[in-house]
Amino acid sequence: MMFMLETLDGEPFDADYATRRARYEPLVEVTQPKGTGEAHPLLSPDDAFADFEIIDASNLAGSEAKKPEMLKTEYAREALKIGLAEEARIGVNPYKFGMIGSTDAHNAIPSTREENWFGKAYIVEPTPHRRDGVLIESQIDPKYSIYDIDLGASGLAAVWATENTREAIWDAMKRREVFATTGTRLRVRVFGGWDFAEDEVSRSDFARAGYARGVPMGGDLRPGPEGTAPKFMVRALRDPDGANLDRIQIVKGWLDANGETREKIWDIACAGREIVDGTCDGAVGNTVDVAGSSWTNTIGEAVLGGYWEDPEFDPGQSAFYYTRVLEIPTPRWTAYDAKFFGIDMPEGTPMTVQDRAYTSPIWYTPGG
Repeated sequence: MMFMLETLDGEPFDADYATRRARYEPLVEVTQPKGTGEAHPLLSPDDAFADFEIIDASNLAGSEAKKPEMLKTEYAREALKIGLAEEARIGVNPYKFGMIGSTDAHNAIPSTREENWFGKAYIVEPTPHRRDGVLIESQIDPKYSIYDIDLGASGLAAVWATENTREAIWDAMKRREVFATTGTRLRVRVFGGWDFAEDEVSRSDFARAGYARGVPMGGDLRPGPEGTAPKFMVRALRDPDGANLDRIQIVKGWLDANGETREKIWDIACAGREIVDGTCDGAVGNTVDVAGSSWTNTIGEAVLGGYWEDPEFDPGQSAFYYTRVLEIPTPRWTAYDAKFFGIDMPEGTPMTVQDRAYTSPIWYTPGG
């Protein structure tokens, strides 16, 4: 029900309601222990990374099976696309939101590190029996329950504020200059504009140039000079105590000439390999020793920077762009539990993870 296009009274959105919705819900929690809601493989079949920490067997109570038609109004990327279509229909985008993550912990121990994850609630705290635990038990069928091993060690809300005060942080959240991580403290910054050059990504005054001649994550790109396409500068820095970076991606959604929503993903920076036709040439690799719950930073990069100009830009089509940054594979909390307690995990349990960050979008509106 999160991104349905009707009110609780069953009425369709109008411009007044959409305006209030956008005003009072500027941010969406896109990742937390009960799953990550950025994208879904059925909605984004061409996205190789859309299956991250998905919990989709049933509703939260385990009382109703999930049906494919329900997914469209549950995931953030699809909602951003729906927002473009609604803006074309009623003149206002109700789903113009930034993205954050949260721990949503219920045990006063809001840890997010895979090697030190104390769970979402006291019943999910580390024990040899956590592998068999149930967070929410279905009353109709065990396959609709949410099991402890389904949960992810997520997430964090990151804010680009002018200073470390309540007022500045609030202002940054209001203007959507925020990003989500799935638990690590990697950093990412993105600017969109019309006249950036590729060598500016490595400038010492990268942010100053970005603010002066463009807009940051959460902002709106005004129409640019005729014949130009939007350009994006991105910098990403690994968690100082975490894993190196694998790649930087730009996710674009747009409304085509037929009024249909579309999406596409480009890799714009890859650690240790080239980009071929908008995609990293091969995987970054994997150093994880699952049995030893260890890994090394001998692959990937500590810092990645990317520059990208939209090769398919149409100035007459509404669009959004956001950045996704992936780390190299590392052991999942289930691997750490298995080693620490000397136990085997149930067959099929994920034992590695590629943590990541999602920035708030930058929007482009024709004539706006």
